Amino acid sequence: MTQLTPEQRRTRAHVETLIRLMSPALNVVLAVGERISRIVEPVDHEYYPPRTGQVEPPPSPAAVERKVDGE
Repeated sequence: MTQLTPEQRRTRAHVETLIRLMSPALNVVLAVGERISRIVEPVDHEYYPPRTGQVEPPPSPAAVERKVDGE
């Protein structure tokens, strides 16, 4: 990798500082968006659990829907 010029190092430092300063605000935006999405649609009908390495077939959408309705 080539060495950065002094101007590139300054620009990089400015961008990293901007990201560091904006980070708390962006975290708040993500948290509010998550809350709103859970209020608007509390159940995600398209959710499939991650694979665990077992040799089971994934549950059918009807089985997932029955499980959600049974809660």
